[in-house]
Amino acid sequence: MNKIIEFLKIRRSTTAKSMSEGLVEENDLIDIINCGIRVPDHGALNPWKIVIIRGEKREQLGLKILKKEFKKNKVNATEDEINYEKNRFLRASVIIAVISSPVYHPKIPKWEMYLSAGALCQNIIIAAQSLNYAAQWVTEWYSYNEKMLIALGGNPPNDKIAGFIYIGKKVKEPVERRRPLLNKIAKFN
Repeated sequence: MNKIIEFLKIRRSTTAKSMSEGLVEENDLIDIINCGIRVPDHGALNPWKIVIIRGEKREQLGLKILKKEFKKNKVNATEDEINYEKNRFLRASVIIAVISSPVYHPKIPKWEMYLSAGALCQNIIIAAQSLNYAAQWVTEWYSYNEKMLIALGGNPPNDKIAGFIYIGKKVKEPVERRRPLLNKIAKFN
C-alpha cells in the first residue's frame, strides 16, 4: 500500500492539551508551510495569510489578547480559568494562524476562497504530523475575536481566522476515536 495512504488512514491529531513545547526545526517549519500553500486556490489568488506565532510572541498574545478578551467576555471567570486562557499558546512551540482573506474576483466566489483557507489548514496539519510532530487545528472563541484578528494583521470587515495549528512535541500517542462508517456517510452510485 502507498505510504501516504497508510499515513492518512491512521492520521490522528494530538490535542493541544496533550502536547508540550519541543523544538520545531526551522527546516521542518519551512517544509510544513511550503506543503500548506500547495492547495487549490482557484486563480492563484492566495486568499489567505499565514502568521507564525512562536517564542515570546506566544506569551505576548496571551497577556494582551487572550487574558484581556477572556476576562472581558467572561466577567465571572476564576483566576484559574483566566490563567488557562492566557497560557493557551504556551502549550506548543509554534502556533500557525491561518487567516482567510478573500479577494475580489469576478468569476471566483468567496466560498471557494474560504474552502482554500481550510485546505491550507489541513495541509499544514498533515505535513506537521507526517514529520512526527504533535499537531492540532483549533478554532475556539479566540478564532472569532476581532482583537485577535487585528493583532495578527487581519482586516475585520474582510478577513476571518480559519484556525490555529498548534505544533509541538507529543507527550503521548493520541488515542484513536470513533470514526464514521463509510456506508453511513458515502453514497456510491
